[in-house]
Amino acid sequence: MDGKLAVIGLGSIGSMALWQASRLSDSVTGFEAHAPAHARSAVGGDTRLFRMIYRGIPDLHPILERSRTLWAELEAETGQNILTRCGGLSIGTKDGPYLTALLETTRANGADHEILSREAMAERYPQHNLRPDDIAVYDPHAGSLRTDRAVTAAVAAAQANGATVHTNTPIDSITETADGVIITSGDKSWTFENVIVSSGGWSQRLMPDYLKAATETKRCFLTWFVARDASEFSPEKFPVFIRISGDRSMYGAPAVDGATVKATLDGRGGPTPNADSVPRDLTSAEISETMETVTEFFPGLFPNIVRSDAFPDLFTSDGKPLIGHVNEESKICFATGFSGQGFKMATGFGEIAACEALGKRSFDGLDFARPQRFKSI
Repeated sequence: MDGKLAVIGLGSIGSMALWQASRLSDSVTGFEAHAPAHARSAVGGDTRLFRMIYRGIPDLHPILERSRTLWAELEAETGQNILTRCGGLSIGTKDGPYLTALLETTRANGADHEILSREAMAERYPQHNLRPDDIAVYDPHAGSLRTDRAVTAAVAAAQANGATVHTNTPIDSITETADGVIITSGDKSWTFENVIVSSGGWSQRLMPDYLKAATETKRCFLTWFVARDASEFSPEKFPVFIRISGDRSMYGAPAVDGATVKATLDGRGGPTPNADSVPRDLTSAEISETMETVTEFFPGLFPNIVRSDAFPDLFTSDGKPLIGHVNEESKICFATGFSGQGFKMATGFGEIAACEALGKRSFDGLDFARPQRFKSI
């Protein structure tokens, strides 16, 4: 036996699971096909949005609350500035389907929020050019997460706690036996008591057939723009945002480099054959729609894309994550399939995966995320 737990994939969720597991056991090993926070993983793109208000699944709220606490703990433990607490805006048509659903969930879970009229937005956040029937919901606890810094900090913290990390070690197979789980990479193999699979878009090849059928790798692209006055788009003045106004939608984050603002079309992920074949260049249609949307939404940005990239992520057929064991008897736990929405909750879900894989604690209220929900489909 080579250890109590192996974590396969040290990206957004796996790095946090490794860090949490290293707090619970001195016999934890992480395997990463490349290097933590490598440029082709779903971690790429500098930042992700952290927010406490959202639409759908009220059961996510306690996980987000725990995640917020754990982001602060990771910062304190590593000395890294990971979460810039700049607030967040959800913008949309007043009484439209987006804000109606968001406010229904927000009121159900009791999250702090403030409704801002179009006039209030013009006074507080004039960077946004709102339509006549647009309003916003302000989230005081939202912010911008530095993805590469978060992942490397979590892996370093795990190693400081005694975890072993194998980089440039892609896992080819996992085989469950009566005694444990055998994992192989090339001509090497290891045996662990338990395994967490958290390799994002690369997780499918390690899944049982029923989960392969319920998942799909998609390409998610990101775009950045130069601000006419960068000070107006600093974290102090420009919260993270999601906007769905009629036929246009976009999300983004303030300028973390003092010059460029992330502003990206929302919900445009398209299927890709696998995580290694993601087209990085934008299509002419993607460029055109992005520039048209920025021209309308943000007069303070030059509407020319100065940087773009694309990354793979694993999506489930119902858009909800996969957290938990393959079945009640299994020693294999999955923590993947976050469908482009997982980074804000990575610390919380990482803790859940580590605790359950090591048999330290089980969590209620997660039926919506359990892999077994797809067995009957």
